[in-house]
Amino acid sequence: MSEPATLEIISDNSEDEVIFPPGDILSDEPPLESDLHREQIDLLIRILKLWWREREDFYASGNLTIYYSPNQKKSEHFRGPDFFVVLGTEKKDRKSWIVWQEDGKYPNVIVEILSSSTTAVDKGLKKQVYQDTFRTPDYFWFDPVTMELQGFHLVDGKYQEIQVTTDGRLWSQQLQLYLGVYEGKLRFFTTENELILSSEELAQQERLRAEQAEERAEQAEERVQQAEQEIARLRLVLRTQGIDLESI
Repeated sequence: MSEPATLEIISDNSEDEVIFPPGDILSDEPPLESDLHREQIDLLIRILKLWWREREDFYASGNLTIYYSPNQKKSEHFRGPDFFVVLGTEKKDRKSWIVWQEDGKYPNVIVEILSSSTTAVDKGLKKQVYQDTFRTPDYFWFDPVTMELQGFHLVDGKYQEIQVTTDGRLWSQQLQLYLGVYEGKLRFFTTENELILSSEELAQQERLRAEQAEERAEQAEERVQQAEQEIARLRLVLRTQGIDLESI
């Protein structure tokens, strides 16, 4: 196991040295409140990873503890974001996000999925932590029941609300993507406002294309058969009239 990192901080009385815990700390998140929350978080993670499948410079996860101070592990006031993305880092599996083991990097984007028990914290304490401590540039929250979607971008150290487009979507400068609601789910959209599909939707799209191609082929074959039947009928009519096509 690697040696623990150290950080020097200045207190009001003297200079103290804080010994940070070693890396490889397990996440310590509570169970998700509902299938709705779990499915929404999983959907965002899977779609972004698929969209950025050629990239190796990001980490996307959710419901995972972010450790950013030696006392954070014992804190009852803050836990990990529902969904977050860190840019400019190595794409690999992690047990948690440990800031002092990740070159001091905090999330570039955070999304919280609201619920009746978390709304006050997500809009209050967490928003303050993300603004003042994490300095996360893009912060969004989404309520899967009421469809409330709101976003903030960090400007001069303070969150300013992101203006909604005419399509009801919010622009993420960090992701260079829009966030919007589609069929009751929070989804990503391209700069051209095209929905970014999940693997299941892509597979369904391919099945539909294959079915349509097969249907077109069957229709073409049917037309060929009908044409051959019509030719045979006309030959028969001509023969009954004493006309031999082969002699013409």
